[in-house]
Amino acid sequence: MPCSFFPSVIESLSVKPFSIFRTAVLLWLLFFVFWGHDRLAAQSSTNFNPALLNRTNLNGLDRLVSQSQSPTRAGSPPVDHWAVEDAQARAALPLYQEIPAAKPDELTRNQTPPKPEAFLTWHRSQGDNGGTRYSGLTQVNCLNVKDLQLAWTYHSKDAPGNVQCNPIIANGVMFAPTSGKHIVAVNAATGEELWRFKPEGHPAFRGLIYWPGLAGASERVMFCAGKFLYALQPKTGRLVTDFGQGGRVELPGAVQGDFGASTAAPAIFEHTIIVPGFAKDVWAFDAATGAHCWTFHTIPQPGEFGADTWDRAESYGANCWAGMALDEGRGIAFITTGSPKENFIGIGHLGQNLFANCLIALDARTGKRLWHFQEIGHDIWDLDISAPPNLTTITRNGQRIDVVTSVSKMGNTLLLDRLTGKPIFPFRLRRAPASDLPGERTWPYQPDPELPQPFGRPDFNEDEITDRSPEAHDYVLSKFKSSTAGWFQPFREGKMNIFYGLHGGAEWTGACVDPTTGCLYVTACRLPWIISVFRDDDPPDDPKAPKTLGQVVYEQRCAACHGNNRIGIATCPPLRGLRHRLNDEAVMNQVRNGKNSMPAQPDITEADLKSLVDYLMLRDRPLPVPTEKPERPRYAFNGYNKFLDQDGYPACKPPWGTLNCIDLNTGKIAWRVPLGEHRELIAQGIKGTGAENFGGAIVTAGGLLFCSGTRDNKIRAFDKETGQELWSAPLPWTGSAPPATYEIDGRQFIVIAASGGGKLGTPSGDAYVAFALPSAK
Repeated sequence: MPCSFFPSVIESLSVKPFSIFRTAVLLWLLFFVFWGHDRLAAQSSTNFNPALLNRTNLNGLDRLVSQSQSPTRAGSPPVDHWAVEDAQARAALPLYQEIPAAKPDELTRNQTPPKPEAFLTWHRSQGDNGGTRYSGLTQVNCLNVKDLQLAWTYHSKDAPGNVQCNPIIANGVMFAPTSGKHIVAVNAATGEELWRFKPEGHPAFRGLIYWPGLAGASERVMFCAGKFLYALQPKTGRLVTDFGQGGRVELPGAVQGDFGASTAAPAIFEHTIIVPGFAKDVWAFDAATGAHCWTFHTIPQPGEFGADTWDRAESYGANCWAGMALDEGRGIAFITTGSPKENFIGIGHLGQNLFANCLIALDARTGKRLWHFQEIGHDIWDLDISAPPNLTTITRNGQRIDVVTSVSKMGNTLLLDRLTGKPIFPFRLRRAPASDLPGERTWPYQPDPELPQPFGRPDFNEDEITDRSPEAHDYVLSKFKSSTAGWFQPFREGKMNIFYGLHGGAEWTGACVDPTTGCLYVTACRLPWIISVFRDDDPPDDPKAPKTLGQVVYEQRCAACHGNNRIGIATCPPLRGLRHRLNDEAVMNQVRNGKNSMPAQPDITEADLKSLVDYLMLRDRPLPVPTEKPERPRYAFNGYNKFLDQDGYPACKPPWGTLNCIDLNTGKIAWRVPLGEHRELIAQGIKGTGAENFGGAIVTAGGLLFCSGTRDNKIRAFDKETGQELWSAPLPWTGSAPPATYEIDGRQFIVIAASGGGKLGTPSGDAYVAFALPSAK
């Protein structure tokens, strides 16, 4: 049970009439909050360890918390879902809480160092089951990387598209998805296609795995596509017919277009393949037969631990879309999860919302939860833990310690003991602002860690506004003045809210780790977004009805910025639901005089202005018969809008993309360099801006980092000790996934998917490109 549970109960009680019983409960809980229970905080549900926590003593408190949070439970008084949070009660809470770091004697010593050969192959997307994206190959190093040259280019020739998969290599063959939605086998020394297979759906969206077989089961390449998990023969590309139903197993999860039922790379423990679900849940199957082994519910079902942290369940959310890792020696699967849904609007899933925004450890044999750590409670900002976990070993107090780490959209690095889930450094929580949106109940504490040092930040403020040019600064400032912004700032009705994180910090491309040094390397984006939530109860316009005068005036004067649907375009706010937040006089004044970025329209006539206001307030046309007030308000948001200046560059100061090295032994950022460039800005003398990127890095024993993913269509090599760029080469299209590296006949190759497209919106292609040192003559 997290320490932040107690303020949540206090606040929930503050919006209801106090009975004598509730007052007594409140005083008892205040004792816990202000006098503290260190052991309880250490064993919070953000760091829950069932082996250590005495559940018997807390059953009564759990029941009280559940009842106070869930208005639908029998015997509970009805909850006013139109109430507004008490900002004064929130402000009275302590500013900080802290989840203590694991004590030295609680840390898990490394007893089984990984075998060296584990880092010489690339049999799984992310490099290995531990998700390190580390290679022990040394042929290409800091001294000779400048001599790298093109070895081969493979074109799938099936369709242009976006490939987000880190390819795998086994026995001299590269296995990878194509932009035309096939799986291909390619001679990894020459780039020659050997076979191809067309599944149902988009195959290996973000990963696949090679399994050498076990106990009589044959080797196979395994991946998900559409609603199925497939197994193919590596030599022929034919289905492994004794797996599942003729070579495939139907997954329990829902299919969502190209995303399919699973998007991330599975992992295999002994003979069990573990598959993270895109919509929710995690499943395990027998890798030989396809038989279902277990399911873990990322949104707990009734009776399961965590079910009472939702006031009503969802069919989609807390999903493991980013990835997973596996401790093969201990049989522990680690998964990361996304936010609850729908994004930006939390009134439909009030509560802490376990296991959303979590790093979770599962028993790979049974699917039982061993522990979990939640970064954000009741996430209404779409700030997923967006990257697969990484397993590595660090040094603390002279001891080698096994840890699991994961980077997040808001730029945090979760660093936890691998067995207990306890943080390596104290994890600080800060009191978060209350919401004034009717019906919303924000979580009272949110993460504000000091170590490991964040490589990003969630809050945008005036000091962040671009200084690229005076014109750009003024343009952004005018938008900023009419918006809300700040650290974990909740949404206000009809106001644009500015914050970082929808494309990272870190994204699905994640991090790589060097197990020999304890350093983590992560590519990051720094791009603000501007999102608006509005009351969505306006009746739809009747397209067959004649246009009113007010509608004609609106289309002439307002639709260019606010859209014909009144939802708003880009950084212009929505006008749907306007009657709930402004009166006639305020609207008239703003139209005539302008405000911030909205230009004045002094030439509008009184008649046109009155007609316009009547149209916006829904008074100039028949309305549907009024219905009973719903239990909860109904909100919508106006789309995913990047906050850009007038020339299309990010509204914040650069760097807009970075490559970061975090020393996990100390928690400090060792170095940070811009990643990517805008050639047109360099021509203007503006350097070091970095660029939005979706690629991700790999690290090698040769002292190098390789990464791409930037708009300038380059792959680069950096010195892992300093961040100095040592080499770059052009790609036919943007590198769209992390590279992979492998060795054939003593020659080391670096290969990358170069297909463009995707979230960057660059032109799309169909290539994989490999580089190597010149062949010996």
